[in-house]
Amino acid sequence: MQHTEIIKVLRTEPSLHEIMVRGWVRSFRSNRFIALNDGSTIHNLQCVVDFENFEESLLKKITVGAAIEVVGHLVESQGQGQAVEIQVSKIKILGEADPEEVKRTILSPKRHSMEFLREQAHLRVRTNTFGAVMRLRSKLAFAIHEYFQKNGFYYMHAPIITGSDAEGAGEMFRVSALDPKNPPLDENGNIDYKEDFFEKETNLTVSGQLEAETYAMGLGKVYTFGPTFRAENSNTSRHLAEFWMIEPEVAFCDLDSNMDLAEDFIKYVIQFALDNCQDDLEFLENRLLDEEKNKPQAERNEMSLREKLRFVLENNFKRVSYTEAIELLKRSKPNQKKKFKYIIEEWGADLQSEHERYLVEKHFNCPVILFDYPANIKSFYMRLNDDGKTVRAMDVLFPGIGEIVGGSQREERYEVLKQKMEVMGIPQDELYWYLDLRKFGTAVHSGFGLGFERLVQFVTGMSNIRDVIPYPRTPGNAEF
Repeated sequence: MQHTEIIKVLRTEPSLHEIMVRGWVRSFRSNRFIALNDGSTIHNLQCVVDFENFEESLLKKITVGAAIEVVGHLVESQGQGQAVEIQVSKIKILGEADPEEVKRTILSPKRHSMEFLREQAHLRVRTNTFGAVMRLRSKLAFAIHEYFQKNGFYYMHAPIITGSDAEGAGEMFRVSALDPKNPPLDENGNIDYKEDFFEKETNLTVSGQLEAETYAMGLGKVYTFGPTFRAENSNTSRHLAEFWMIEPEVAFCDLDSNMDLAEDFIKYVIQFALDNCQDDLEFLENRLLDEEKNKPQAERNEMSLREKLRFVLENNFKRVSYTEAIELLKRSKPNQKKKFKYIIEEWGADLQSEHERYLVEKHFNCPVILFDYPANIKSFYMRLNDDGKTVRAMDVLFPGIGEIVGGSQREERYEVLKQKMEVMGIPQDELYWYLDLRKFGTAVHSGFGLGFERLVQFVTGMSNIRDVIPYPRTPGNAEF
């Protein structure tokens, strides 16, 4: 007999035929009622045991965390909370769980802090919260691929190991096969990377954008969706050292079309989650509402989780130039009354999350796309505007999170790009191939980057980005 996933069982009508289910015990009450979960759904399946028909030694092994196999008839439930339940005829213990051991883990049926859950990341997906988050993460990843494939994009795998720094930030993880205790030195006493595996300095990628641009200039529309790495010592609820990035690049596409693409893409993915993950979203929404009750009124969210998602879907994204946004922020009450942590005093300021959220949540009351940023606070590859001081950059801002997407029209003019690289100290010999693109059939092209974990964080309502990736990599932490 094949076992049936619990999500399918719960959607099945009662039947005279026996069925088999497998899962992990969430609870066993009165030696009679087993709550069983196999990870396919947030909901447990109630399995009713006539304990007089089973040996006591077997029943003692049905403990929280144990893996079991149950055979029985699916019948209409006599109790509240479920439509169907299984009348158990056979039980098989697949894997025992010592109750004393369970007590020290997150499997024990009591409330645990998020910090404690992170300490047991190998077990936390068995909890309702993380089961819901990770099912949503999986569905969102599928929706991303579905959107791009439906819209004529080609999936491209950018290299993980690279000799270039797409962002010019210099905060990268070095990749080396040299002996760290006795590396070869050159005549100046520096590490001689010519003796290394790649015969040069290499790092883990911070972005697949530059490589994706090369493929867009041959295939037209491409996207990358892979791991990226930043050696930033940022111990915040919004930063990870290892995270996943979605980066589409499109030939013959200007900034306006790029903004259209970002808005359409985000709305598609969020709608997919609402259409396909209702049970998990309902659970996470109720979890958030319980958390909110413990906060002061002023700190509570004005919208529930699903209201926030629908807010994004039902509003056109407001497009505002950086210059206009700076004027709005300078005149705003939080700025004039010095309530902002970072006071906006003049044009050229790098906007912080508090400024971005003010624009979205207080001033415009809808998602916002800011564009045409000062050139000196943006990357070298962004197209210089005719004013000589701004670039064709854009950021998409969301409620509760601030920036979720960053993108731009890329600089397609060879001489302008070369000059910008010289000014910003970007090594042209390392990126000769990137400059080459501008010599062989150059064309207007654009793209953006979306940190996948930021998206998952927004859709699930989780307050810390470490709780939306299976095994978070952060400063001082590479456990598991």
